[in-house]
Amino acid sequence: MATRRILVADDEAPIRSLLESFLQDEGYEVDSAASGEEVLEKAKANPPDLLLIDVYMPPGIDGIEVIKRLQAERLQIPVIVFTAAGTSQMAIEAMQLGAYDYVPKPFDLDELALTIKRLFEYQELMKQVHELKEQLRFDPADRMIGRHPKVLEVFKTIGRIARSDATVLILGETGSGKTMLAEQIHRASNRRGGPFVTVAIATLPETLLESELFGHEKGAFTSAIAQRKGRFEMAHRGTIFLDEIGEMTLATQRKLLRVLQDKEFERVGGSIPIRVDVRVIAATNKPLPDEVAKGNFREDLYYRLNVVTIDMPPLRERRHEDENLNDVRNLTFHFLNKHRYNNSPTPSRISEEALQRVLDHDYPGNVRELENVVERAVVMAQGGLITPEHVVFTHSPVPGTTAGPVDVEQAIRRGQSLHNLISTIERRALQFALRETGGSHLAAARLLGMARDLFEDKLREHELGEGAANAAG
Repeated sequence: MATRRILVADDEAPIRSLLESFLQDEGYEVDSAASGEEVLEKAKANPPDLLLIDVYMPPGIDGIEVIKRLQAERLQIPVIVFTAAGTSQMAIEAMQLGAYDYVPKPFDLDELALTIKRLFEYQELMKQVHELKEQLRFDPADRMIGRHPKVLEVFKTIGRIARSDATVLILGETGSGKTMLAEQIHRASNRRGGPFVTVAIATLPETLLESELFGHEKGAFTSAIAQRKGRFEMAHRGTIFLDEIGEMTLATQRKLLRVLQDKEFERVGGSIPIRVDVRVIAATNKPLPDEVAKGNFREDLYYRLNVVTIDMPPLRERRHEDENLNDVRNLTFHFLNKHRYNNSPTPSRISEEALQRVLDHDYPGNVRELENVVERAVVMAQGGLITPEHVVFTHSPVPGTTAGPVDVEQAIRRGQSLHNLISTIERRALQFALRETGGSHLAAARLLGMARDLFEDKLREHELGEGAANAAG
């Protein structure tokens, strides 16, 4: 990656000199300007990757006016503004105009370096998302929302495998978005002009599943009054998505294995082989190796399905300290826009307190649960401002808390893996310890019997930022 260029603008020479020296030591290429007029001149001649500018630079034009003129010139330069005591209103105005962040004077240079690093990381992630969406032919009506790095990795995998005919196995908890992911693979594939057929295996009785998948001949059983095509025939030259493959019986697994191996099958009650050209995508919330060990799932079928594996992260793992990358937040606003009250031309608004309540919940029901929470809140608020009392959770033992008791048996019945269950408990323990100790890392680590460095490693692993203590309450 090329060295990032930063333009530093401040009317005080010592500050310019300090920042130039510091940022050069951080590995950036740095230029400086002593006035708003000089900023505009240099930005037009050679736009930097970032502008650091004081909002107040007498006697010429100030930072606010610089931002407005850059926008008028359609120069899309990220801006971080400096603000001293008495200029907070100007900082707020700068943020409203699109500045990325503001840094108070006197500077905490380490904090400034971190803010700059986050900006460039965010830009890089958004660039990759844009490139992947172009590659996958995403459109404005795209159903799959996500900016978290883990979801970005899923997008990358789709980009790599979509145009092949490889069988795909999607892993993930119920409600995490496995069906949408399968749709995206189909839409990005060379088969996108063909049908996308979904089979919800868990909802079909065992006696009907084989007929549903492979069809039947007239007279094959009592109610078979006419020949019927199955889902595999319907999906010819397209994609079939087998949801909750772990619920399939061993007898049906045997026929599915033949389809994957030979691309042919017979209808129930028939003897003529039917050939199909179908790509298979399967999904499960069960650990299939465990099911193989128990004798509930064929080992040969497992390996046939497990050509490419994509792990869809649960919603609780899609939080991020950068609100732009926090998918709980991103999906909340997406669902507010989707579920408009009485077809209102504008989405419902949500108060900061209500939004924080939404962000703090752990979502054992994943994306599906979040959508239900938001839709219910819109209805309860009758399209007006959503406040905390409108935000109601059905999965939480104590509404709104993320640190309540974990019902292990219910979690396992919902398909939550042991790994994810342990992760949930660990995250809640960290949040609780921070709340109990007023946010002190050292005291919280001692409360949990951990070394401080290990405690902080765990905070980073669970992406628990400054709001972690509050999230526990």
